[in-house]
Amino acid sequence: MSKIRFFGLGGLGENGKNMFVCEVNDELFVLDAGLKYPSFDLYGVDTVIPDITYLIEHQKRIKGLFITHGHEDHLGAAVEVIKRLNVPVYGTNFTISILEDMLQTENLKASDFSLHRVSEKDVLNYRKVNVHFYNVSHSIPETVNIAIQTEDGAIVYAPDFTFDVNSDPRYQTSFTKLFDIAKEGVLALCAESLGTTNIDRTTRDEAMKHAISDVFQTSKRVIFSTFSSDLDRIQKIINIGITNHRRIAIIGRKAQKIVNIAMNLGYLKIPADKLVNLKFIDDTHKNDEADLCVIVTGTRHEPFYMLQRMARGQDRLITINSKDSVVIVTPPVPGTERMAAKTIDILYKSNAKVVEIKKEMLKSTHADHDELKMLYHILNPKYIVPIIGEYRHQYLHKNVALEAGYPENRIILLENGEVATFEAGHYKASKDKVQVGDVLIDGSIVGDINEIVLKDREQMSEDGIVVISIMLNPERKKLLSTPSVVSKGLIISESLEIVIDKLETITQDIVEAYLKRRYYDASLLKRELQEQIGKELYHLTKKNPIIMSAIVEVAS
Repeated sequence: MSKIRFFGLGGLGENGKNMFVCEVNDELFVLDAGLKYPSFDLYGVDTVIPDITYLIEHQKRIKGLFITHGHEDHLGAAVEVIKRLNVPVYGTNFTISILEDMLQTENLKASDFSLHRVSEKDVLNYRKVNVHFYNVSHSIPETVNIAIQTEDGAIVYAPDFTFDVNSDPRYQTSFTKLFDIAKEGVLALCAESLGTTNIDRTTRDEAMKHAISDVFQTSKRVIFSTFSSDLDRIQKIINIGITNHRRIAIIGRKAQKIVNIAMNLGYLKIPADKLVNLKFIDDTHKNDEADLCVIVTGTRHEPFYMLQRMARGQDRLITINSKDSVVIVTPPVPGTERMAAKTIDILYKSNAKVVEIKKEMLKSTHADHDELKMLYHILNPKYIVPIIGEYRHQYLHKNVALEAGYPENRIILLENGEVATFEAGHYKASKDKVQVGDVLIDGSIVGDINEIVLKDREQMSEDGIVVISIMLNPERKKLLSTPSVVSKGLIISESLEIVIDKLETITQDIVEAYLKRRYYDASLLKRELQEQIGKELYHLTKKNPIIMSAIVEVAS
């Protein structure tokens, strides 16, 4: 009999940052290491990853980091994790190839880490645990789900999947392996919840394919916006384009490494005579031939940003004009709605024909309520643990399980850090919690960007910044030139020049008065300037910008 603990360091009550831990007795298995993108109020923060303090404290018990697929919300934090934890990493060939590229981008050598390529044919054996993999349908190739087989049954980790039987065979779910796992018995199914909100969403891409075919038949140059992670959808656009005798150009192939890796490994296939490498626009190259199919790739806001540049004539490869058709295959993700709407407006101003492929027309890449019930039927798990998604998604998943006949005491809703404990094959309610939290990444800096820093950034975004420059001789206690005051982002109703002139006069008075004191201390002078100039600025403008002072000390 085993004691099993399952909990999330991220991915519960939120969209992204997926990272889960399954402990079987004294062996610890880490499942995925994802990031999420910050909310609008996290000024200057690029990404958010899980707090792995618990893993660092229990590093010796970790048997490995097991990655299900190459999307950022499951793989994006892996480099930071393995830089701090010397543990083996397991993933499919495509997933590990993406991770190797991520390491190279960080100027790290893949050979310095323990990276292992696995497939659904592999079984990893530990003391009293076997780890199995099975292929599932998703928008990126070589996606797997994981079964951790214990003495009391399997813990099945099913984060992102669908049962699309019409997809490319390389993307299809392995039902045979699923049934094999079911034969051994399943203690708990930890399955995704994101697709529970899919109401009236199509299960096939036929509507999208029909709309794209119609555009090709009635248009000259066609430009598509796509998310670089939707490789299956990109391949379908390529196939339809070739059927309509189009040459294919992919914008952002090198920048979007996942697309480049997919092409190198044969997961995106374009006949050599149909692939075009566009040259920069000049007097001889306009890149506006009528047989071109241009695919613009990126993540989150990037496709919208690139289309805006093209519509404004700022791009070096494509200038959108009235002869073009632009097909939007990128329904806005949370946080990009305003940019998406602005992009559509700008495209219409260019007089191009704009075709929006609505979200309802696109096949979902996450399991809906019917697919979840089908997975229940195949695996017949003793317990259901809804994971992946905001709390509303998990709650809807609970309702799906109730509809499928599971009693409420067999459905376990968790928040990050809460632990589901199973002893001798039975769930034991407990108040156990592990440390969780967000680690904020600001550019290349990883760590605790505290509330003071974020508050300063918020203040700067709203009221701007004022920089005061002073040159003085500390020995002679003499101001050597008129103080300079410069502002950025300070928007006021009255003349800014008048305010700056007043501030320079006030600054000079403050400095000259301070230099008459017996002792000179630069830090005290800076503090006095910040306090008094701040008060004066608020009096003049009703604004609270960040005040920074630079004192240049010149010796006699």
